[in-house]
Amino acid sequence: MVLEDSDVEMIVAEIEVSEHDVETPYGRIHCTLKGVPKGDRPVILTFHDIGLNYKTCWNTLFDHEDMQEIMHHFAVCHVDAPGQQEGANTFSTGYEYPSMDQLSETLPLVLKHFGLKSVIGVGIGAGAYILTRFALDYPNMVEGLLLININACAEGWMDWAAHKISGWAHAMPDMIITHLFGKEEIHHNHDLIATYRHHIMNDMNQFNLHLFVKSYNSRRDLDVERPVPGIIARSLKCPCLPRSDTHTATKKKSLMTNNLLACALSLQPGKLTEAFKYFIQGMGYMPSASMTRLVRSRTASGSSVASFDGSRSRSHTNEGSRSRSHTTDNQRGRSHTDTAMDGTGNSNVDQGVLKSTEVSC
Repeated sequence: MVLEDSDVEMIVAEIEVSEHDVETPYGRIHCTLKGVPKGDRPVILTFHDIGLNYKTCWNTLFDHEDMQEIMHHFAVCHVDAPGQQEGANTFSTGYEYPSMDQLSETLPLVLKHFGLKSVIGVGIGAGAYILTRFALDYPNMVEGLLLININACAEGWMDWAAHKISGWAHAMPDMIITHLFGKEEIHHNHDLIATYRHHIMNDMNQFNLHLFVKSYNSRRDLDVERPVPGIIARSLKCPCLPRSDTHTATKKKSLMTNNLLACALSLQPGKLTEAFKYFIQGMGYMPSASMTRLVRSRTASGSSVASFDGSRSRSHTNEGSRSRSHTTDNQRGRSHTDTAMDGTGNSNVDQGVLKSTEVSC
C-alpha cells in the first residue's frame, strides 16, 4: 500500500492533539499526546535533548509525510523536561532540578496518567539516556528503543574541565550546538546551525536550560552489562536501535551518530523514518507498511534490497501470524532476549535485521 498525498493530508487532519501537565514528585511534566492510544498497542514516547523541547526536536521528523503512516498506527506522547517547554515559567532560585535518574522515574507516572501499558521510546542525547534508564528500571513498560547520540557514561573529570573552560570562552548556546551537531554540520550547514542557535538563545528559558544542562552533566553511568548465559546481567530486555557512545566509538561511528542526529532534527527525516519503520516491523507491527520513496529508488537502481528481503524472510517467517499474536508473553520474551543491549551500547539483534535499519545521511 502506497499512501497518496490526499491520504496523508486526511491522516494529518484526523490526528487529535492534547496537552497535559502530569504531576510528579519532581514537579510537573509537560506532555503532548498526538493521536488516540489503540488498545494494547504501545505508544511512541519521545524525549528531547538539552537545548531543545519536543517541538524543535521532533516536529520536523513527525510532521514528515513518510512518518504519517506510522502516526496512523501509533499514538505519540512527547515529553518535555521540566521548564524546557515553549513559554515555560522561570523556576524559583531555590528550585532543585531533577537528576537524570529522577526524570526517568517520572515516566511511569506519565504512562499512568494516560492509561498506557507500554511504549516504544525514541530519544536523543539526554532524552536517550533518560529513556534507557527507564527501560532498565521498568522493562515491562518498554517494548523497544530508538536511541540517537546516547552517552551511557558519566561525565569524567576531563569532560568537566572541558565544559568549564569552554564556558569561560563561549556562551552556552555554542556549547549546546557542539553537543547537538558534529563538526561537519557546524562548519558547512550554517543555516541549520544559525536556526538552532537562535532558538536556544531566544526561545528557551535560559535559567531553566542551565538547570537541565547541569543535570545532564551530573549523570552517572548507566552500568549496562553484556548478557552472559547463566548470569543475571543488567541489560536492556527490549529490541533496541542505538547509535554508539560518542566517547568510545570509532571515528566512523561517531560521524554516523552526528549524521543521524542531523537527519532527525532537520536535514533528511525521511531516511530516519525509513529505519524506524523497519525497526517497528521487526517488532511485529505494521507488517504491510508501504516502502518509503528512498527504498523505492534503491529498488529501481538495483541496490542491495535483495539482501534486506532475505533478512526479513529469516526474521519474519510467519509475519502475518506474528502480527496478530505479537503481544503473547512467549513471543515477546524471545524478541526481548534476542535483542538485549550489551555493555558497549550495541544491540545483539540479528545482523540481518540491523542491515535493514541502517541509515546513511
